[in-house]
Amino acid sequence: MIQQQTIHIAGGVVRNPLVRLAAPVILDFQAGEHIALVGPNGAGKSLLVDMLTGKYPLREGELTYDFAPSATTTLYDNIKYIAFRDTYGSADANYYYQQRWNAHDQEDTPAVREMLGEAADGALKRRLFELFDIEPMLDKKIILLSSGELRKFQLVKTLLTSPRILIMDNPFIGLDAPTRELLFRLLEELTRMDALQLVLVLSMLDDIPSFITHVVPVDKRTVGRKMEREVYLEAFRRADVTSCMDELRQRILDLPYEHANYVSEEVVKLRKVSIRYGERTILKELDWTVKRGEKWALSGENGSGKSTLLSLVCADNPQSYACDISLFGRKRGSGESIWEIKKHIGYVSPEMHRAYLKNLPAIEIVASGLHDSIGLYKRPHLEQLAVCEWWMDIFGIAALKDKPFLQLSSGEQRLALLARAFVKDPELLILDEPLHGLDTYNRRRVKQIIEAFCQRKDKTMVMVTHYEEELPDVITNRIYLKRNK
Repeated sequence: MIQQQTIHIAGGVVRNPLVRLAAPVILDFQAGEHIALVGPNGAGKSLLVDMLTGKYPLREGELTYDFAPSATTTLYDNIKYIAFRDTYGSADANYYYQQRWNAHDQEDTPAVREMLGEAADGALKRRLFELFDIEPMLDKKIILLSSGELRKFQLVKTLLTSPRILIMDNPFIGLDAPTRELLFRLLEELTRMDALQLVLVLSMLDDIPSFITHVVPVDKRTVGRKMEREVYLEAFRRADVTSCMDELRQRILDLPYEHANYVSEEVVKLRKVSIRYGERTILKELDWTVKRGEKWALSGENGSGKSTLLSLVCADNPQSYACDISLFGRKRGSGESIWEIKKHIGYVSPEMHRAYLKNLPAIEIVASGLHDSIGLYKRPHLEQLAVCEWWMDIFGIAALKDKPFLQLSSGEQRLALLARAFVKDPELLILDEPLHGLDTYNRRRVKQIIEAFCQRKDKTMVMVTHYEEELPDVITNRIYLKRNK
């Protein structure tokens, strides 16, 4: 009996050289297989997905599909791709960085209920709504969803279309532990359905879900042969070498202190801070003090207000001026400019990644951190460019300095935005899910960079993550937010 090949590529080479892989692709997906496309940042995984989904025509080779038992043969109906550019989903030209915090700019954005529409399969809809706890989100504006809530919405919306092949890019990032477990269970259930094939695109080389049957490694823009999951994991374990990062740490520890520090012992102080959007209370009478030199882990379930809290500290949320907030010992609204505050803060977040649609050379993206702009409006001096290159080298992306930002992989973009956060040697470092989308090796590297930076004198940090193992060893304090029901 001939095994059904849902996707068959024989010597595939796309016509456009800008999006071409380094070698012709030979690959078959068999019915019943559930596949992970795995590789480091910038390996070419997205280029392979573009080929699988027929985005670019082939110059040579063949690409065929067999979607049986689907009633339709169109690519559009049968292959659905959820491309999480980052934790917050893809942006469009109308989105800007602080939009989520500006209530008057949210009126024209649709609610979750409108975007989900009607579902043909009522039983599936009920099951998905229950599993993902969608009911409380239905009347929320899309723009107000937290990164994790938006992830749940996008997955449910796509699953309601009952695709034959579902391709998901790093589906677990941005989700709190209970939601990750829910998603894992749901995907595991979906793999038992005869008419659905799952394809996950993963940056974590050592974390392949147990329901995956086969792995396709991608590296240096070359697609490797498909292998069984256990064979891949055994090969990875044998090849995995933990490199020594002592030199990297020492370079950071040896950095000179160029800026005059604030002398205040209190870096952040919130007194009875409440934030509401319409009927929804995000933060309720929150008291929080961050002292100079402390390293805080900020955690909480999706939608509990973590990003909102950080937007107040960074002066990106207009409601911050109505709240009792002091930064570096100065009360908000007492005459200081927003730029005076930001000058001492290094910040990276899912919202920032989403808003960065500037196709400037990567080094200019890093340089924009010197003036806290989205894009580069002040030409940096040669010494400043040298500092930018130094930080890009620290994050392992010096070779990408002249490459346009939007041509970088999402992981490479995240590394550039991290370099942007560090480039002015900030006193307060605010890292909202900084390791998202990074491969196994870059996660280790960035964790070491954060740790070394925080060991310097008077550095203060607040870091958000849903993964305990991502936190550096320097954490001194913790705060956990609960969602207001």
